[in-house]
Amino acid sequence: MAKTLGYMLTWTTYGTWLQGDKRGYVKKGATCPPNIRLKKANERSQSQDSVVLSKAQQKVVGDAITKEAESQGQHICALAVNATHVHVVAEYADQPINKTVAYYKKAARLALEVMGHAGKLWTRGYDKRFCFDRAALEQRIKYVQKHQE
Repeated sequence: MAKTLGYMLTWTTYGTWLQGDKRGYVKKGATCPPNIRLKKANERSQSQDSVVLSKAQQKVVGDAITKEAESQGQHICALAVNATHVHVVAEYADQPINKTVAYYKKAARLALEVMGHAGKLWTRGYDKRFCFDRAALEQRIKYVQKHQE
């Protein structure tokens, strides 16, 4: 089995990329087509407005994730915090990925609470893409660098 060199993690802000979205969506690792009825149903079930991060909030989130990565001893190769989602490319760490994501989401949420943000911030879950060789890792890094706002 190939050794995991790293992975790209992506998660969205609350309510900004719902199941059924016209861009498609990922569910259990599979890409699904748009479904306007499903999207409308999800919009009706939201408990609050969608979260779109300001430039100042994006900077705070990026700083919080970077600081958390340092405290966890994980090297971040690329990071893009956009208004509606976050991409992180990180080298492999010997801890479950779900814990890594939870630490990053929590650190960002706590940092934004200091700025006055209340309520939900992130959607549940995340997407992960493994990198088993240097070429795949570099491809993910370039993707994230290209998608920084």
